[in-house]
Amino acid sequence: MVDYHAANNQSLYSAGGQQIYMEQENDWDRDLLLDPAWEKQQRKTFTAWCNSHLRKAGTQIDNIEEDFRDGLKLMLLLEVISGERLPKPERGKMRVHKINNVNKALDFIASKGVKLVSIGAEEIVDGNAKMTLGMIWTIILRFQSSFTERTKSTCFFSHTVFLFLHSWKDGLAFNALIHRHRPELIDYDKLRKDDPVTNLNNAFEVAERYLDIPKMLDAEDIVGTLRPDEKAIMTYVSCFYHAFSGAQKAETAANRICKVLAVNQENEHLMEDYEKLASDLLEWIRRTIPWLENRAPEKTMTEMQQKLEDFGDYRRVHKPPKVQEKCQLEINFNTLQTKLRLSNRPAFMPSEGRMVFFALSLLDHLAEKFRQKAAIHESWTDGKEAMLTQKDYETASLSEIKALLKKHEAFESDLAAHQDRVEQIAAIAQELNELDYYDSPSVNARCQKICEQWDALGSLTQSRRESLERTEKQLESIDELYLEYAKRAAPFNNWMEGAMEALQDMFIVHNIEEIQGLITAHDQFKSTLPEANKEREAIQAIQAEVQKIAQYNGIKLVGNNPYTTITPQSIDKKWEKVQQLVPQRDQALQEELARQQSNDHLRRQFANQANMIGPWIQNKMEEIGRISIEMNGTLEDQLTHLRQYEQSIIEYKPNIDQLEGDHQLIQEALIFDNKYTAYTMEHLRVGWEQLLTTIARTINEIENQILTRDAKGISQEQLHEYRTSFNHFDKDHSGVLQAEEFKACLISLGYDVENDKQKRTGIMDSDDFRALLISTGNSLGDAEFGRIMGIVDPNNSGAVTFQAFIDFMSRETTDTDTADQVIASFKILAGDKNYITAEELRRELPPDQAEYCIARMAPYTGPDAVPCALDYMSFSTALYGESDL
Repeated sequence: MVDYHAANNQSLYSAGGQQIYMEQENDWDRDLLLDPAWEKQQRKTFTAWCNSHLRKAGTQIDNIEEDFRDGLKLMLLLEVISGERLPKPERGKMRVHKINNVNKALDFIASKGVKLVSIGAEEIVDGNAKMTLGMIWTIILRFQSSFTERTKSTCFFSHTVFLFLHSWKDGLAFNALIHRHRPELIDYDKLRKDDPVTNLNNAFEVAERYLDIPKMLDAEDIVGTLRPDEKAIMTYVSCFYHAFSGAQKAETAANRICKVLAVNQENEHLMEDYEKLASDLLEWIRRTIPWLENRAPEKTMTEMQQKLEDFGDYRRVHKPPKVQEKCQLEINFNTLQTKLRLSNRPAFMPSEGRMVFFALSLLDHLAEKFRQKAAIHESWTDGKEAMLTQKDYETASLSEIKALLKKHEAFESDLAAHQDRVEQIAAIAQELNELDYYDSPSVNARCQKICEQWDALGSLTQSRRESLERTEKQLESIDELYLEYAKRAAPFNNWMEGAMEALQDMFIVHNIEEIQGLITAHDQFKSTLPEANKEREAIQAIQAEVQKIAQYNGIKLVGNNPYTTITPQSIDKKWEKVQQLVPQRDQALQEELARQQSNDHLRRQFANQANMIGPWIQNKMEEIGRISIEMNGTLEDQLTHLRQYEQSIIEYKPNIDQLEGDHQLIQEALIFDNKYTAYTMEHLRVGWEQLLTTIARTINEIENQILTRDAKGISQEQLHEYRTSFNHFDKDHSGVLQAEEFKACLISLGYDVENDKQKRTGIMDSDDFRALLISTGNSLGDAEFGRIMGIVDPNNSGAVTFQAFIDFMSRETTDTDTADQVIASFKILAGDKNYITAEELRRELPPDQAEYCIARMAPYTGPDAVPCALDYMSFSTALYGESDL
């Protein structure tokens, strides 16, 4: 496949990566002066475009601004391209006649929704080239270029046009457009990008010769112009679009015609096959019938036996294939008729004499149709007489009578619908008689029986309707009472069921207020019982009236009230149940009231104790925090004070135990809320445990400070200074310093870490540089501070405790071993090598320490490694937590 894009992929974008083609101009600016080169291209292109349409009317133009001045050819052009008739032009030669003709053309353009800006009839009559070209361009946009919006980013052929103007200059796009739709006309692989004139002329000549597209452009004008005229290019390209679109329409039309003709040819072939097969079969029948009708007796036994053998051959050999041919003939006929019907063709009528088979088939078909319809009708009527003669309405209720009437009406509708079937059965029987069907007596007898049965069904239907309507009137008076009973019994029954449900409903309350609310609601319910009893008596009176009417009129009531399933017995039973449940509910509510009063006492008892213990724990927590922060006396004094404080806290434990006992009682009583206190046992238990943990942690911190002081030789004054600085920057008195607070604390103590190690080798000495950094507040660099935070906060919690702070300060102010010092010592033992051997370790160190190092040192893998060399550098850094062992 030709790669059009690869052949024309240069200079497609401007420096900014945006498309540089001009936007379509809908308005023609009167003050805009045309570029002479562009005007020349537009004149030629628009003239050729106009002539491509005018030649259909047998005329053309030579000068676009002169030949349209009288308006006659302009109106003719609009009629050709629109397919509509314009008003009759004026044939006069005066200026007013020309203006009127041009105005008619412009009015027609405006009627199509085209906005004409600054284009008037006077300019066209005066031969204004700029206005005339603008008008033609407007006509092209409206009537020709429904395609123009797509042409600016054309992708309807494989050669993608990115920049509308520049993509056409080398001629490859025109050739690619033709090759996409008519590949046999263009050998695209032989085109050269560096020969645009040849490419353009080739495309123009092929388009004019084979596609009937007039040559509207000159290759030299396109190549010699920096920017070819956009409107000329668009007009010419749109001709390709319409040419190829028309070809596709013609191809579609041809395909449709071929499809129609193929169907017709197939149908004609089936007709010919049918005629030939029917003719052959009729000819065989004509030859065979005289032979079969020959009843002349044979004179000898041999001749008779031969005749029997011939007849046997006929039945076994000759007749079966002909029966198959007859069957195939019917199949072909039905298939042909189906295809003709599906293709919207008239039905096929065979030649005279060839319908004999279908006459016989029709007779068999009518007989079968009669039997089917008769069987269906007899199946439908089976049991209908018994249904119409039954006396089921005599013991039915009114609702059942109405249902029977509705059912009877439905049956009457069904009976009327079957009238057509009976008439069809009679018509088929008559047609069989007219066609002299061999079994007509049987058909007539069956048809007569069906008709007589039909008349009997009609009489029975009318009689049953009269009986149903008479019974309906007798039950209507009773039905009104039933309805009244149902209307009043239903809500009263619902009220009783709701009352029973409410009286038996298990209630769950949490306080005295809720149980008192239930007791109040129950008292209100009891006050409604007398009025409810009156309603019950009124409902029972309605049922008594029904019984009275039925006995007086001798009506046998079968079944219950059709409007409701609620019986008088069920009403009385439910009423008795309500009367029993009321005192039971009273007792349950009083018992629950006593239980809630007991629970309220437990709540108050727990709340009184909890409201004292909660603040006590909070105060102790605050005092412990204050003791740990304040520097009152020596560390030993603080330790003694804290231990005494711890003993006083432990002595408070019985109060907690007592509260636990109260809480146990509350849990056993299933009390889940307490409005008298905000404290819960879980909250107080956690607070108590936190208090014990805090005092123990604080005592441990003081003990660790004493150990640190004694081990590092830190004076009491230094500890006091550290504590003062720590407390100063612990703004929230949480006992820990956040990262920024810790950094500020280090700077306040004069500790300095440089931001950039290279600054130490600058003009300033270290002391001056340290002072400068401290004075500017930027002395502690991010890298160094991160190292320090890794020491004091190894868990990355973001907070520094006072103990970690003291450990760091003591480490920085005292002489301690470091990983670098240990590495230097190992290097001395190794003879200034980067590794050490097991032999050297055993020689220089005590046995147990030597074996300790050998077991934990990793093998040395440097370029100068020897067998059994050990890495003492990674071992040394691991000792100080700077790497993993």
